[in-house]
Amino acid sequence: MIPFLKSPPTVAVIRLFGVIASGSRLGGENLNDATLAPLIEKAFSKGKPVAVALVINSPGGSPVQSSLIAARIRRLAAEKSVPVYAFVEDVAASGGYWLASAADEIFVDESSILGSIGVISASFGFTGFMEQHGIERRVHTAGKDKSMMDPFRPERPADIKRLKALQSQIHDSFIHQVKSRRGARLADADLFTGDIWVGTKAIEVGLADGIGHLAPKMQDIFGAKTRFQVFGPKKSLFRRFGTSVVGELTGALEDKALWAQYGL
Repeated sequence: MIPFLKSPPTVAVIRLFGVIASGSRLGGENLNDATLAPLIEKAFSKGKPVAVALVINSPGGSPVQSSLIAARIRRLAAEKSVPVYAFVEDVAASGGYWLASAADEIFVDESSILGSIGVISASFGFTGFMEQHGIERRVHTAGKDKSMMDPFRPERPADIKRLKALQSQIHDSFIHQVKSRRGARLADADLFTGDIWVGTKAIEVGLADGIGHLAPKMQDIFGAKTRFQVFGPKKSLFRRFGTSVVGELTGALEDKALWAQYGL
């Protein structure tokens, strides 16, 4: 490098692709704070970036992990005085939008899907199957609520009421996150029903700030010579060499169901 020659600005890019969940499968595709923490820390620190860009493609997942990741991004943005921009690809829904809300500005494609600000719990009931096959369920607990929502017995109204109360608390936290980050930009409408918006409609209701893609938008803001340094989880050896592991099947099906909600 020539002395005293000013280096072109660098934007650190964090790729947030996949379902948000604690732990990880052998494919290493889940997004969670433990996996992303070193990448996020490095993105804000390495090479003194002029901005951090979040490239998001996620149908959501764990509200706790979403909160932890977003909080880490905001803490580092404040410590380093670095602006954060989010660029949504196919979808930033539910926890995926929670991540997007960590940015100072959110840009989308005209076909990007945003929103789903709600809480969902899904399971199966096997009581009819057990009766048909003569299977008897035997459960003994200390504490009347220890066996809440047991899939092997009929639903109890008290269990459903308790579950909805828990969901309401999480939903309130999600709403607070969005309102605190988007503020007056939000339209005077009920945006917290779990509904979704596409492209320009998401902009109209205040969930996004404009149509824009990573490279041209960052070059428009910071100059044509802006460079990009990408940070993202590395694929495991199993995934790199195409090894198929039967134990991943259940997780893969759950992930597929989350993506399928948005036609993906």
